[in-house]
Amino acid sequence: MFPFRDHNPSYNTPWVTWILIAVNCIVYVMIAPWGFDMRNFFMENALWPAAITQGLAWHGLITHMFLHGGILHLAGNMLFLWVFGDNLEDRLGPWFFLAFYFACGLAAALAQVASEPDAMVPMVGASGAIAGVMGGYLLLYPRARIDVLFFFIVFFKIWPVPAWLVLGLWFAMQILNEISTGTGAGVAHMAHIGGFVAGLILIVPLWHRLGGPLFWRLTHGHPPFPEARLATTNIPQVPRRR
Repeated sequence: MFPFRDHNPSYNTPWVTWILIAVNCIVYVMIAPWGFDMRNFFMENALWPAAITQGLAWHGLITHMFLHGGILHLAGNMLFLWVFGDNLEDRLGPWFFLAFYFACGLAAALAQVASEPDAMVPMVGASGAIAGVMGGYLLLYPRARIDVLFFFIVFFKIWPVPAWLVLGLWFAMQILNEISTGTGAGVAHMAHIGGFVAGLILIVPLWHRLGGPLFWRLTHGHPPFPEARLATTNIPQVPRRR
């Protein structure tokens, strides 16, 4: 299951989302094997849980968000930011979205440190911050249609799937992976969980200001754009009681 596009157009150009993607890509190119020899830069700016526990290398709480361990790591994170980031930025505005992004990334990092305070394994990647974006998206647009690429051995098919199902399954997988493997498998699942929960919580005030459950009832959980509704006209609606 591979989400790669949503039916949720935005009114404004998502400059912050684009800049975050560009910065992450530039940093990766600079420290990749074919780029400049910046291995020390990579290690010095990763997040080291044991160092944070001892009150050292606090800058890693922020700088780790711009480092990635491989091209697939980078590509996956930037794709998810591309799919879900523009709508959160459109709703929050560029500056609030940027603050939201870093707050989720910080919460994700602290969740990982709390789960393994003595770990000497460096953590890198923007996935914690992006998980927060996904959590906020889920609360605002639970029934937005997400185009998902399904692979069947050598065949593939694209299906539109509700955001609540895509993001709910993703979150459930993080919990199951954390329980079964922890960070030993090389993935900071607790950071994903912490970022996702932080994104949900931080968007609650906006959701309430929009009307809370009333906002869901008025929009049926869809993005409030005509283009998005065209993609769901063939989906039967549950009648509302009066």
